[in-house]
Formats: sequence, C-alpha cells, structure tokens
Amino acid sequence: MDPGISISLQNLLKGCQENDRQSQRMLYQHFYGYAMNICLRYTANRTEATEVLNEGFLKVFTKIEMYNQEKSLKGWIRRIMINSAIDYYRQNSRHTNNNSDIENAMKVSEQETVSSKLSYDEILTEIQALSPAYRTVFNLYVIDGFTHEEIAGQLGISVGTSKSNLFKAKALLQKRLTKIYDHEQAPGVAKR
Repeated sequence: MDPGISISLQNLLKGCQENDRQSQRMLYQHFYGYAMNICLRYTANRTEATEVLNEGFLKVFTKIEMYNQEKSLKGWIRRIMINSAIDYYRQNSRHTNNNSDIENAMKVSEQETVSSKLSYDEILTEIQALSPAYRTVFNLYVIDGFTHEEIAGQLGISVGTSKSNLFKAKALLQKRLTKIYDHEQAPGVAKR
C-alpha cells in the first residue's frame, strides 16, 4: 500500500468504491487544489480548468476500483487530470487556429531567462494565454516530462509538430515574460 495514504484517506477510498457521496465529496475537497493547479496549466482560464477538473474527478470516481494501492494516489489523480486535459484539448482543437502568433514566435531572439524573476501567477497567466496546441505540448513536455513521441501519440500529431509547437511556445513565452519583466523594471513604473 502507498505509505503516503493515511487511515482516513483509506476510509475515503473505500467509501468512494462504495459510491458514498460524502466520501467522494471529501476526496474531491482533499485533492481539489492539487488537481486544479494541474488543470489551470492546460487551459486558458479558470472556467475551462474547472470543466477539466470536474471531468477528471468523474473519471476518478468511476474508475476508483482501478487504483492500485501499491502506488501513489496523488500520482494516479495527476495522471487522470492530465489525460482529462488532453481529452479536452482534442475535443476543442478542431475549433481553434494554431497558426496565430507564429511569425512573432520566429522573431524572438535568444535572451536571458526572466522566469525566475516573475511570480508564479504571472508565468501561469502567460502559459494560459498560449494557443491550446502550444500550451498542451509545453505542459506535457516541460512540466510533466513526456517525450515528443509520447506527446505525438497522445495528441494525434507528428513528432515534428510536437517539437515545432514546443519551440514556438517557448519563444512566445520568452517574449511575453521578457515584456512583463521589462515593463516592471522600467523607471517610474510601479510593480504589480
């Protein structure tokens, strides 16, 4: 059994397996913040993140019997949230245009990284502003450690498209974060 699971969490899992609504509500509340942070990285705003989160928890509750108690519950939930975000991306990708900002992305020059000088919220906001294709590949590769081959398989795109989307996402983020940083460092400009 996962050593990180307390007795009360074991009872919640048992209750969830028995479709006990109170146990499901408590498990949802326990992992809400953790799961929401994952969903926010993959979506453009809190409304979309909430949709992905709720779909993810629906999967958690309907597939709770599949959870292997020898492994991390948090890791299992993380994987479900990522897969829910990928499903959301697939469902909505045919309605978006992935070519916006491509020219601007190609013009970005190599610059010192400013991400360590900006807040988490500023960086998250800029990640959310990326197109769904760029945002999804960026998160899968940079944050969740997927390979381009895995990303291509998950999203139904070529490895080259995955690499291209990552390059463009990084370039756009670099440009946007540098702009924020430069604005905050300008004389006479009050910091946010």
